[in-house]
Amino acid sequence: MTAPPLRCPACGTEYADRWRCECGQPLEYADRPLPDGPAPDPASFDARDGLWSFSAFIPESPAATLGEGMTPLVDATDWDAGFKLEYVFPSGSFKDRGATVTVSRAAALGVDTLVEDSSGNAGAAIATYAARAGIDADIYVPASVTDAKLRAIRRAGARPVKTEGPRRATTEACIEAVEAGDGWYASHAWNPAFFAGTATFAYETALQRDWAVPDAVVLPLGHGTLFLGAYRGFRALRDAGWTDSMPRLFGAQAAGHAPIAAELHGTDAVAGENDAADGIRIDDPVRKGQILDAIEDTDGDAIALGSGPVERELDRLRSAGFYVEPTSAVAPAALAEYRDRGVLDRGDDVVVPLTGSGLKK
Repeated sequence: MTAPPLRCPACGTEYADRWRCECGQPLEYADRPLPDGPAPDPASFDARDGLWSFSAFIPESPAATLGEGMTPLVDATDWDAGFKLEYVFPSGSFKDRGATVTVSRAAALGVDTLVEDSSGNAGAAIATYAARAGIDADIYVPASVTDAKLRAIRRAGARPVKTEGPRRATTEACIEAVEAGDGWYASHAWNPAFFAGTATFAYETALQRDWAVPDAVVLPLGHGTLFLGAYRGFRALRDAGWTDSMPRLFGAQAAGHAPIAAELHGTDAVAGENDAADGIRIDDPVRKGQILDAIEDTDGDAIALGSGPVERELDRLRSAGFYVEPTSAVAPAALAEYRDRGVLDRGDDVVVPLTGSGLKK
């Protein structure tokens, strides 16, 4: 089994494998697979392989899988939206989408040890799929990581490495280990395999809607792993001719840690703090330019929310049966804000992912 090559979109250099280009830019797949022919009949589409049922769009082969994907898309009438329950995954978050593809690539390359940095969910996902593949894993986490997420990493047989300081210090420590030759970087921010996995969110959403694309999707936005994955997935569906449009993509960021919203609306629009949404408190996303391009291309937006509306939305979600972690409440809270601002109308057809299980918090 071999892994497909990567290419730098900035300088054009191609690699058999590398965690970033020598010019410093994140890498992409040299070739993007697309299926031939028209969209299959949704009523007869065989989804028994979960997200890997969309293998015609995925550049890797399934070497580490736990049946992940095909999460429910349910009506949320109180929100006038559809909720895609991304917390219904083996490790309890949407990060399993990226982890299954990333670890499958690592297995194809014959990797012995993975390293990853994470505030929790990505680390738990990589640890889980590394265990499935029989690969050792070191997961660098902030010292403030929740006990539940730490237990998930340890119980999968991975070694958590706690780091003091802000979230970026965790990434810096992990990159130092990678550059010292201590493992293969299974980064959810840098590795294109992770985004090939999160793109399956779009394929599933379209299938569950009989290949009809929603008017808009409102997503939490930190490093942009799900946001960019959704963008790439919906674009691939359109380019393959399976759908005929793109949804508008709207990001929800944490106040005080909202570089995308600040770029669009100024620093005054993102002032404050949001301790509730720890999963998206990213000050310097690796793919910031790509996120901004995706927003522009889809006529989308990004806003920042403080702790108050997120905590209120969390209570509302849980009382309606959606037992999610606090970061998951950011997107539904942002949906209300976008409607209040007149950016989205009540009649708009909107899908919102709920991204992490409340059992982790």
